Amino acid sequence: MASITSQKSGGYRAQVCVVGALPPRDSKTFSTRGEAKAWAAQRETEMRKNASQGINADHTFSEAIDRYVEQVSVHKKGARWEAIRLNAIANEVVNAARLGDLKLCAVTAKLLGEWRDTRLKVVKSATVNRDFSLLSNLFSVAKKEWKWIAESPTSDVRRPLCAPPRERRVHSHEIDALCQVLNFNGEMATTKRQAVAIAFLFAIETGMRAGEICGLTYDDVQGNVAHLPRTKNGTKRAVPLSERAKQLLALLPKNSTLYFGLASASLDALFRKAKKAAMIKDLTFHDSRHEAITRLARKLGVLDLARMVGHRDLRMLQVYYNESAEDIAKKL
Repeated sequence: MASITSQKSGGYRAQVCVVGALPPRDSKTFSTRGEAKAWAAQRETEMRKNASQGINADHTFSEAIDRYVEQVSVHKKGARWEAIRLNAIANEVVNAARLGDLKLCAVTAKLLGEWRDTRLKVVKSATVNRDFSLLSNLFSVAKKEWKWIAESPTSDVRRPLCAPPRERRVHSHEIDALCQVLNFNGEMATTKRQAVAIAFLFAIETGMRAGEICGLTYDDVQGNVAHLPRTKNGTKRAVPLSERAKQLLALLPKNSTLYFGLASASLDALFRKAKKAAMIKDLTFHDSRHEAITRLARKLGVLDLARMVGHRDLRMLQVYYNESAEDIAKKL
């Protein structure tokens, strides 16, 4: 049942009580009696619906994040990243309220839309979309498994349009410049800088990601194949190695269980410094994957290529295949 009472300080307070609902009571203050009645009627309907479906709406967004991190994220390779992102979102303020302090059922599509617009002022649309995908999964689990909400608010929020994908190729003179700056001349590596150069060349040869290369162990490589037990997608993958790829691995000193002896952060930092020293603009280590896939497409069929680089969706090959129209015209 619902009741409306006038406040001494002005306005009206609407109170709703539904037996069996969690929480069983809710209240809110409005400037007019009409607004209070409308809210009370809508809220009572929601609470009765939640009670009939066994929804426990007495949990905050932060509580949902903690449970998701402990029960869902922990089984993913990017568990640490998910925990950092979700807690950062919980600490953001929208309409003078910290999101983490709100009841999970109070995180509405309208509120997420306002959060989206605020985020787009400081980060790119691709970042916001990644966060939305993470939130969407959290709300889906909260709805289907925990029964903490009746509907997911993310399904009614417009996603921002992403910028066109990168089409950056790695030019031969840039490879030469990087190798020169990193003091690699094709001989046995003795420094981490030289290992970075070999890692970059190995990435162009195989299409492997930086994290996969840094995590490559001696046990992973068997004959002509590098076995990756867990990749970015959470699945295992076997990468065929060319003669050139095996030659590059042979140039690394055996001083640990890892081939390259580099952490992902160290690889990134040293590559950035080398790129700056070589005066190369707008190049990332991940651009080596674009270069590798474009080169490999000349040798492999679509299915073999997708299997080698780990693309379960063949459409992703279109993102990374960056052959120029001029080069395609030469094949005609």
